[in-house]
Amino acid sequence: MSIAPPGRRRAGKHADEGHELGVLGGLSALSLDALSSVAYGPEAMIVALGAGGVAALKYQVPITIVIVVMLVLLVISYTQVIAAHPEGGGSYAVAKQNLGRWVALLAAASLVVDYVLTVAVSLAAGAASVASVFPGLAHHLLAVSLVGLAILTAVNMFGIAESAKLLALPTLVFIASIVAVIVVGAFHYKTALIGTKAAPLPLGKTVGILLLLKAFANGSSAVTGVEAIANGVPSFSKPRIRNAQITEILLGVLLGGMLLGLSMLMRAHHIVERDGVTALAQVTAGALGKGAFFYISNLSVALVLGLAANTSFGGLPVLMNLLARDHRLPHLFYLRAERPVYRYGIGALAILAALLLIAVDAKTVKLIPMFTIGVFIGLTISQVGLVRHWWRERPPKWWARAALNGTGAAFTAVAVVVFFGSKFLQGAWVVAITIPVLMITFTRIESYYAQAARELRLGKTPPHPSKSDSIVIVPTSTVSLLTEQALSAAISMGETVVAVAVAGDEDECARIKRDWDDWDPGVPIEVLLDPHRSLVRTVLNYLESLKGTDAVITVLIPEVIPRKRRHEILHNQRGRLLEAALKARTDVLIATLPFRIHD
Repeated sequence: MSIAPPGRRRAGKHADEGHELGVLGGLSALSLDALSSVAYGPEAMIVALGAGGVAALKYQVPITIVIVVMLVLLVISYTQVIAAHPEGGGSYAVAKQNLGRWVALLAAASLVVDYVLTVAVSLAAGAASVASVFPGLAHHLLAVSLVGLAILTAVNMFGIAESAKLLALPTLVFIASIVAVIVVGAFHYKTALIGTKAAPLPLGKTVGILLLLKAFANGSSAVTGVEAIANGVPSFSKPRIRNAQITEILLGVLLGGMLLGLSMLMRAHHIVERDGVTALAQVTAGALGKGAFFYISNLSVALVLGLAANTSFGGLPVLMNLLARDHRLPHLFYLRAERPVYRYGIGALAILAALLLIAVDAKTVKLIPMFTIGVFIGLTISQVGLVRHWWRERPPKWWARAALNGTGAAFTAVAVVVFFGSKFLQGAWVVAITIPVLMITFTRIESYYAQAARELRLGKTPPHPSKSDSIVIVPTSTVSLLTEQALSAAISMGETVVAVAVAGDEDECARIKRDWDDWDPGVPIEVLLDPHRSLVRTVLNYLESLKGTDAVITVLIPEVIPRKRRHEILHNQRGRLLEAALKARTDVLIATLPFRIHD
């Protein structure tokens, strides 16, 4: 039987009240990754189609329709996941229940990779967008990204509801800007040339199936993030399932409408790749002009791209909590703060994202080849798991649900294969290594906890407790109030109390004994000689001399607690070294007695 994770203090009935998400809050906190993908998904498709010449660009709208159909299937599927697994975890929870241990580990590893990459890509892309408006920041992309990461981490430490409040206004401005571009552009569009002149595209190149598949895979990056709501269901207010499902559907409607609208607008006005300007910026300039609305729209896009990283802060800590419950991550990821917030999960995500940003110098181009692969593996596993679920349960019209999920799995599986095949040498190989490493790590941690459970004999009835004689040892150096309080506590703890001091020579030994006799506390003292006055070595040797006794030995270490934290470095060094050595090399009980300095 595996070792149980640590529990947490039971909160009051309304302990979480005010720290959970409603529908609009969920849209702000958990949907920005998906919504912001309209800034790069359609453009990624245009870039892929551009390799096939002018003739290939006519497939932009049909491919977008296929992607929107896939989006509809995914949204429907994830509303089912929300209902089936309100504890969160998304594809990991589905795989664990329906597809077995190793597939669940694959889903978990893929999600971890996806969440970390989402943070890095979002912040790097946001920094690059800000630099395109403020060129002076172009040489400080890493600093801008890390500052944004620090702000998001700090806000999420106070609770996801607080982060949703921070994100609500940028989200609304972003959505309003995109809708305005689509609506105004449909009736009043005036071509505005921005960026460099586009390179002429060849006219007569053959459009092959591989090119169309690559364009589909590139454009499918626009649906990344739709799984985040299902992963973060515990963050919603009650009724959690209903609120999460409404948020998922609202996300699908907004994202699908924006993708179709932008794609049709880009195709109608022959938008192609230009250096120094995005496809979205081109249609924005054509629809809204190059005045104030143009800058408002593009700044909102830049801001939302950066803030899209918040999606991971809502999803990964919940996933890590589930992995800790299953003994596949350290149990500290199971702990929650009073807010409640999984602060260890948030901290781990921030550290991993920071290391990744530093490794690639916040260059989006180095991150993109690794992006989306993890999430599409998770999407595929989730769909296949639901097919297995319907096959096993067989509710009314189960075959229709299985067909829907199976079709969605086919779409996402094709995207995974194309992504790996086309981007392996560009950076996807990193993901191909990282995911198995994470799976092995989860397995090793699970094995460790299982071994610890066997050692502790969890689930088995232990012998009855028995009382033994006790010896309490108090390390000391001088006669003081701290020594008096330590001895008083020791007398209350055990039958035999011995004070132990270390002297460097005979004269010091005689002085310590004389001071002790003058005080006469009623407790004997052992003064041990050591030329180097090593408390740790001397106490360890003294404990070695007590081997063979049946008594329970406790070492009581008094420590000074100063009023100001910065003064802690001035106290307790020998005591903490002794405590560390005792833990590493003995089986004695270790207790500490705090003595607070108030002045």
